[in-house]
This record gives sequence, C-alpha cells and structure tokens, in this order.
Amino acid sequence: MMKHTSEASKGIGLHALESPAKRAKNGEDEEKGMAMKRFETYSKRFMWSVALLLTVFFAGCGHWDGGDETPGGETIAPTVISTGAPNGATGLPINRATTAVFSEKMDPLTISATTFTVRGPGGTPVSGNVTYAGITATFKPGADLAAGTLYTSTITVGARDLAGNPLAANYVWSWTTGAALDTTAPTVTATTPLNNATGVAINIQPTATFSEEMDASSINTATYKLAGPGATPVAGTVTYVGVTATFRPSNPLASDTLYTSTVTVGSVDLAGNPLAANYVWTWRTGVAADTTAPRVTSTDPLQGATGVALNKHISATFSEAMDPLTITTATFKLTGPGATPVSGTVTYAGVTALFIPYSPLTPDTLYTSTITVGAKDLAGNPLAANYVWTWRTGSIPDDILPRVIFTDPARNATGVALNKQISATFSEAMDPLTISNVTFTLTGPGTTPVPGTVNYAGVTATFQPLSPLLPDTFYTSTISGEVKDLAGNSLTNGYVWSWRTGGIPDNTAPMVISTVPANGASGVAINIQPTATFSEAMDPLTITSANFTLTGPGLTTVDGMVTYAGVTANFRPLSNLANGTTYTATIKGGAGGVKDLAGNPLAANYVWTFQTGAAPDITAPRILFTIPFHTQGNVPLNQEITAIFSEAMDPLTITDLTFTLYQGLTQIDGNISYLGTTATFAPLSPLEPGTTYTVEITNGAQDLAHNPLGGGGAPNPWTFTTAATLPPPGPALVNLTCAANFGILAGSTVTSTGPSIINGDLGLSPGSAVVGFPPGTVNGTIFSPISPPEPAAAKLCLTAAYLDAQARTVAPITLSGNIGGLTLAPGLYKSTSTLAISGGDLTLAGPADGVWIFQIASTLTTTSGRQVILSGGALAKNIFWQVGTSATLGTTSVFQGTIMADQSITLETGATLNGRALTQIGAVTLDSSILTVPTP
Repeated sequence: MMKHTSEASKGIGLHALESPAKRAKNGEDEEKGMAMKRFETYSKRFMWSVALLLTVFFAGCGHWDGGDETPGGETIAPTVISTGAPNGATGLPINRATTAVFSEKMDPLTISATTFTVRGPGGTPVSGNVTYAGITATFKPGADLAAGTLYTSTITVGARDLAGNPLAANYVWSWTTGAALDTTAPTVTATTPLNNATGVAINIQPTATFSEEMDASSINTATYKLAGPGATPVAGTVTYVGVTATFRPSNPLASDTLYTSTVTVGSVDLAGNPLAANYVWTWRTGVAADTTAPRVTSTDPLQGATGVALNKHISATFSEAMDPLTITTATFKLTGPGATPVSGTVTYAGVTALFIPYSPLTPDTLYTSTITVGAKDLAGNPLAANYVWTWRTGSIPDDILPRVIFTDPARNATGVALNKQISATFSEAMDPLTISNVTFTLTGPGTTPVPGTVNYAGVTATFQPLSPLLPDTFYTSTISGEVKDLAGNSLTNGYVWSWRTGGIPDNTAPMVISTVPANGASGVAINIQPTATFSEAMDPLTITSANFTLTGPGLTTVDGMVTYAGVTANFRPLSNLANGTTYTATIKGGAGGVKDLAGNPLAANYVWTFQTGAAPDITAPRILFTIPFHTQGNVPLNQEITAIFSEAMDPLTITDLTFTLYQGLTQIDGNISYLGTTATFAPLSPLEPGTTYTVEITNGAQDLAHNPLGGGGAPNPWTFTTAATLPPPGPALVNLTCAANFGILAGSTVTSTGPSIINGDLGLSPGSAVVGFPPGTVNGTIFSPISPPEPAAAKLCLTAAYLDAQARTVAPITLSGNIGGLTLAPGLYKSTSTLAISGGDLTLAGPADGVWIFQIASTLTTTSGRQVILSGGALAKNIFWQVGTSATLGTTSVFQGTIMADQSITLETGATLNGRALTQIGAVTLDSSILTVPTP
C-alpha cells in the first residue's frame, strides 16, 4: 500500500508529532528491525553495515512518512504499478531503456542487474546497467537492441521495499522493438502552476509533465529547480513518476511572491535525448495555503454505465492536479464479482489517472472502481472520502477509431483572439499519456512551431501558447495519429485545421446563456442532470465538481460528477434527486472559478434553483425538426446539417458515432456541435453537387435522464439532395419555414403606440394581448393566442430557426462592441457579448445571393438615426440577427434583416425595419414604426 506523503509534508508527519524521547526510541527500534532484515539477506558484515547506514540516511531524509512502512512494521508486498514499455508494446526504439514503477519506495540495494533483467530470443540475457530513483527502476542496455525483436523484462522477488517485503511474485512483461533509433528531444508539455499563474497556494508543489517517459535518475534538484526573488534557490526535493516531475519545497513558499521554475537540459529521456533547451516558467503565489480536498470530477466509464468494452482502460479525472506518487494500484483499484481484485497498472498525467487491466475484462460482469483517500493533491490534501463507482461490461472489445468532432477556433475561422487557447474535443475519452505538445502542435506563420503546453481533461485537449499569438496571422493546428483512446485505438489519420488571428486579445468574460432546468422550474424529473451552456468554449480544466455544484436543503451537497463537451457542462448526480425538493445549482465565477479559453473568468457566481417533482423522466426524446428536411432538394453545398430535439440532450452522446452523414456507403467527415436542444453537423468540405445524402441519429443519443432517442418525430434517417451549382457566398440560409410570413411573432405581448404599419402577419404564442391596432395597421392577418394552430406552429418554426442560427460554427468572424462604420461581406459573425451600431452606419456589401448571420450573445442596439445600408445587390431576406437577449432599434433608425431575439424587441419612434421582429418569450413594442416582411 502506498503510504508516502510529499516531501513538503513529511516534516509535519508522525515523526514530527512524537516526543524527542519517543522518536529516539522509535529510531532504535527501526535500526534493530532493519538490521535483522539485512542480516537475513546479506551474510557479509560489510554489506550489512552499508545497508544499515543507508537505511538510517533514508529515514533522516524522509523516504517514509513514519507510518506503517517503518522497518519491521509494514508487511504489505510492493507491486509494479506501471512499466515504460507496456506488456505487448511494439515498435519501441532500439536505443530505449525500459522502466518499472513500484507502488512504493524500494530498497535501492535490492534493485540491480540481478533483480531487473532483460532477455532476448531464446532467453539470451541483455547486458546493461540498472539504476533506481524515487520509485522507478531503469534498465539501460549496454548497446542498441536488435530491430524487430521480442524482449522480456523481469523484476524478481529479490526486489524489496524499505520494510524488507519482497514482491509477491516475479513481475514479467514482454515488448517488441521497431527498426529505428529514438533521436527526438523530449519536451515539457504541461506545468502546474501554469506559466504566469497568479494566486498560487503557498503550499504548492510545482510539477512538470514531459512528452514522454524520462530517465528518472536525470530528474533531480540539479535539473529541476525553483527560485524566488533575485534567483534565490528554494530548498526542496524532487520526485519523478510516470511522466511527471514534482518539486517539493522544504517549507511553505512566501506569499505574494514571484517564483521561477526551471527544467534544465540535464533532463534526458529513456534514449538519452536531452531537452532541446532549458524550460522556464514563472508564477506568483497568493496569500494562503491550499486546504481544499480534491475531488473526482468525472470518470470513464460513468457510474452505472453498461456495455463497457472489454479492452477498456478505466479513467478518473480530478478537480485539480494530483501528487503522482499517490496515484498507484494501492489508491486506484478495480474489483470484479465478490470483490475479486483485478490486476493491472496505474498511470497518471495532467489531472487524469488510468487503470489499465492486464487482460481483457469478463463479458457482462459488474465491476467496481475505487479511488481511496490515499490519493492526494499537490498541497498534500487527500480526497475527503473514498470515491467508488460501478459499471457493467458488454460482450465485445472497442475497435472504433476516435475522431475530433469539435474545435475552437473552428476550421477557417478568422478574427481569432491573440490570447486564445486552442481546443479540440474528441468523440470519446482519450489516453492522456498520448496527448502532449508532440502530438498536439501549432505552427504559424508558415511552418514555424509555436511553443506551448498541452492539457487534457474529459474529452477535450487544449494547446496554450506560451506567449500571445501574432495579429492577422494564419495558423495551423495539428493532432497526430499517435493520439489514442482508452482502448488503444489511434486517431489514424490525425486531424489538421487552420485559422487566422484578428488584431486584439479576448478580454470579454464568458456568460452562462442557458440552463436545464431553467431557473425557477418546478416538477423537474428526479433523474435530471442539470446543465449549463456557456456563451463560448471554456477551459475544460476549470469545469470541475469544485466549480459546478448542486446543493439541496440546508446547503447539503449532492454527490455527482461533472462532464464538459463543446460549450455545455453537465452535473451528473450519483443517484436520483429527492422528490418535491428545491435544489440550487452554482457555477463558480471569479478568479478561482470557470474560465474561457483566453483565461477570462465568469464575472460572478451563476446560481439558479429548481424544484423536483415526484417521478423520474422515462420519456424518450424525439427529433422535432431537421435542416435540411427529409427529401429536400436544391440544398446548398455548404449546408450544415441540424437536428432539433424535443428536449435537452446529453452532449457527450452527440458524437460522430451517433450523428452521421453518408453519401452511399461513405461516411462524410465533419465537426459536431451541440447547443440548447440543437445538434449541428458541419461537413469539413463542401458537399458534392447534385448528390443525395443520408443522415441518421442513432439511439445512442440520450437525453439528460439517460433515455435513448426514440421515434415519433421527424423522419430519421432522412435524405436530401444538393444543388447542382456552387453555393452563394456566406453561410447557408436560415430556413424560417412556417414563420416566414410573420412580420411580428411574440411570446408575450405586441404593443404599438401611434400609427405603426406592419406589412406582414402578426402572431402571439403563447402571448396575452395585442394592443394599439388601431391606430396601428396590420396589412396581413392577426393571429391571437386563441386562433390555433398558426401561432403555435409558427413558434416551433421560429425556435428551430433561432437554434439553427445560434448553432452555426463554420468560420465565424468575431465582432464586439460598436460595429457602426464597418463594411461587412457575407459571412457568419459572432459576438460573445453585445453589439451596437453607433457613430456610423453599418454597410453589408455583397451579391444578391450572399447570406449574413449574426450571433449575438447579449443585446443588439442601434442609436438614433443609424442605418444598415445594403450594397452590391445585398437583400434583407438573406440577413439574420440571432440575439441572446433583447434588441432595440433607435429613433428614426433604418434596419435590415430578420431579428430573432430570445426576449424582447423594441422599435423606438419612427424606426423602420425591413425584415421581421420575432421573439421567443418576450414582447414586441413599436412607436409609429414601419415593419415590412422582405419579398421571398
């Protein structure tokens, strides 16, 4: 069992709490017990004396924490928890050393060329040198190995821990070499704290994660350093395990102080390749220690999952970086029927731990995973309690290749912020050890590499440049085919996308734009998963169970996991909620809360409440609308495929495995996004002209109560046929369908002051009143709430169009603030806050078939007298404004296009709108205004 604490905390361990007399007595007992152990093992007095001296030295240096692992006390056998060349690995470099990581610190005198051997064909011994550092033993061959050859490594029972306990049995694993040498320099791929971080806890233990396994003997205080002001060295020790080095300060750090961490070129990988250059990063402490217990924030498989692949690696993601020395087979366990332990290895990288079973799991079997309180964060805080979850296997292994389904920035995006982190969302959970700045790279301009670090959490990887990007520059992001999922399946062909920066950084705080359940909702199903949808992609490392919480009466915490995909975070309670109970969901804002990919935090905590009903949700979700609709012809070649569901769905189930596009038997590649109740498939390249395509969403897509997709809605699968010509410039049209004839469609009231003129239909749904006609005039039909079915149907069509416009993702152009005075070509324009037309007119210049879509997270306003001017043949019918809250057109202003606002639309005195005023839930108000529906 793993009993070690960090070097920083050993000084306040059990030894430190004992009286001097007791410590002296214990020291005598330790020496006697250790002597007996050594006498049993070594017959020569000289070797016995050396061993005793080394043991006393190790005790004084804190190589155990004074717990059960004192000599003569602890009797638990050590285990090998991972190996550098996993059993069955192939294609290993012929100049690479092999390693074994133990569950605890071992007696270095028992780790030698006698107890750690490598043999080739026919059992031929390989000559080499064995070193031991931390908890890692390394076998370095004396010469390059033979190419394409099977080798077998063995750790014998002669290897013992510091209490003299041997391995329970010889540990044997095999691997095969490739044909090449490893000449690639390792890199530092991630750090804790991040470069330029502030407010860092004074009891932090800084870590550096490498792109590959390193030679443990080269990771020490000479190669991993920490310095304070004036380059003053900080005293401490260094440990290394897996791919992570940890600097453990001897004392708490000073508050509000700038520190510099350095990993030098003396650090080498298992082939002897050093870092190409020293890696240096700086960060500043806050004023307090970290005393918050870490949490398990998500797992794969999920609690209660069924049909789990037999070759699955089990993962647990934490709310913060953990001490890798505490993530072992003693703290991460897997058991089968009757609590039978499953043998396997444990690895850790970033914020994710993996349990890798030695052999395939048993079909149709219930398994239990456990993370114990022995797992600790980098400040020495343990989990508050053991974390336990269960799941059941299916009958087959996973051989489905992972895919990239969503990126931010999107392919061909322009105007990207200079302080942006680049993110890629996968179709499933990935092996974090395969995601680094070697497999996830950024280049620009041209092929110039951009230095950066890579982090991974949940299903999302992020690349963080070490310095701001260049303005107005073309960049290319690449994820290599070496990235693998938790079953070892590779992203075979890799994934490459390009985009262009704008001229400014992103300083806009993200917002929560919708929740499920809505604030104040009642009668909510007891098996609901509360969700929060953000105005933009977020940093997945900040979307945790520490920052997304659910509480019941008396602030009682609800246990659950948090997942994140695209722009949506889910809180998954571990059990059904109580009947008829009020719950409060909170997304934490501020410096320690959730952040976007530019590091901007949510401005303040976002809190909403809801009350459960008495029953679970057992109703299958349906597809209400599809764009294109079934059998539609003449579809633009740049059309995004959209499906609107009858309720909110689990975004983790909306992937390219459940949402597919085919031409014949060929699956079409695309990015998939999900927002609100709408899933969107954006093909990576234009569709073929005059071609029939088939779309299908499988019942693997589930709602927030785990109910699979059912039938009874729009046709599924469905087909459409593309146009015979190239698409018009800009995005595809937003299809208003049965809402197209309405000049005004409101969710509450329509009020007119003065002689307003509406050239088109007017409708309410649900609505309560139409006021002011006369003196206002409607040159069309007024559909009141009591004249079904037109308003209700039109409202459904409006909802579909609104969500379609909101979900568009292909090449968005970022806008913010005042856009008066600009001239904009056809395209998709996105604002994560407000937009205003002030101080100058807005010109939309393009051909008659050009399309403009504006996505506005908050309000749209025009000041008095401002205009939207159309030039080059541009038409109002092809302009769409999707407004997250409310729109206001100033006095005597002239506006073009269809406004689809979530809340309200106001036309002030004398304002003219060549378009439509359509609201989801609020009112439309006019004052002697003129509104004309564009000619189709």
